[in-house]
Amino acid sequence: MPKDIKSVDGTMNSRQDADPVSAFKKGHQDLLALCDQLEEIADSLPDQINRQKCLYAARALCPLIRTIDKFEEEVLFPQIKSRMPDNTVTPKTLTRLRFDHCEDECFAEELSEALHKLGKSSANINMETTGYMLRGFFEALRRHIAFENEVVLRWKP
Repeated sequence: MPKDIKSVDGTMNSRQDADPVSAFKKGHQDLLALCDQLEEIADSLPDQINRQKCLYAARALCPLIRTIDKFEEEVLFPQIKSRMPDNTVTPKTLTRLRFDHCEDECFAEELSEALHKLGKSSANINMETTGYMLRGFFEALRRHIAFENEVVLRWKP
């Protein structure tokens, strides 16, 4: 995926027709590219902000997170669960991942608002708080992705 956030459109395109593991990996690539963009924004604070990049990130963030989470929960997780019906760990792990998705989506909404304010040069934005939000979000999302790669890919639906 190109590093430019403009290319992240928040859709799975034809992924649902593709191999679910390939779609899962592509979704993670898209999320990691977004994390890289968010890190660049955080690194640019407070004096070298690319306002256009902030606006692109604000628009892409929530749709991308929601679309990938929905794909995982509606396509991938049921396949995993059906392959491991007697495993008591699997439902607990999938419940945890769903909870993480919910938290990520809520945090993404708040972050999207902050990015929009940054992009619009809002006077009432605290740069330190925004930087902290950005770093907290992309670091947590990278950890979530690492966990999913270690655990979910082990089941190979």
